[in-house]
Amino acid sequence: MARIAGVDLPNKHVNIALTYIYGIGRSSADEICVKTKIDPMRMINDLNQEELALIRNLIENEYKVEGRLRTEIGLNIKRLMDIGCYRGLRHRKGLPVRGQRTRTNSRTRKGKKKTVAGKKK
Repeated sequence: MARIAGVDLPNKHVNIALTYIYGIGRSSADEICVKTKIDPMRMINDLNQEELALIRNLIENEYKVEGRLRTEIGLNIKRLMDIGCYRGLRHRKGLPVRGQRTRTNSRTRKGKKKTVAGKKK
């Protein structure tokens, strides 16, 4: 099993296996294959150590992945909350940040329903 950026990659096609690394999606994976001149349809276990080292070095030098990326995203959210802008307040309250409706839906952000008692007559 190949290990790149602290992630064990499964034995799948190179362009699919690279997406298991946080911060690398399909387009980035295809771009990495083109830059390293590795066929994206080869299996990860078929790559030799030189090809793995090539991929490892490219990702390390040109992409922000895993821990560094998570840290940067967390700091960006913390900065928004500290300055008290609208997006920061939405993060703080645990509500949708990008303008989605909240009267219905948005259960992922809000969590499990909290039932409020009805009005007595």
